[in-house]
Amino acid sequence: MPEKVLFKSESDQTREEIASYLRSVADKLDQGGAVTLKSGSESVTMEPPARPTFEVKAEREGPTDGPGETSIEFELEWDENGNEGKSGGGKLQIE
Repeated sequence: MPEKVLFKSESDQTREEIASYLRSVADKLDQGGAVTLKSGSESVTMEPPARPTFEVKAEREGPTDGPGETSIEFELEWDENGNEGKSGGGKLQIE
């Protein structure tokens, strides 16, 4: 299925700045409200359902014998037709 990017923002931030963004999203999820993303003249508002699928990935890209790039990705997914997320594997723990 083709993917269409509705919004993208990428910039270097301090750990504290990133934590603030994540707290803002967490607050919106707690309140059951929409999440609006803005950067310059671009913006998108999305309304996650009560039970979206929450995907967490840790990745490393690059050569196996040299330095590469590592990432932690957090993703919320849901069907646009209103269906809740898919049930997944074991319970996530973040320590």
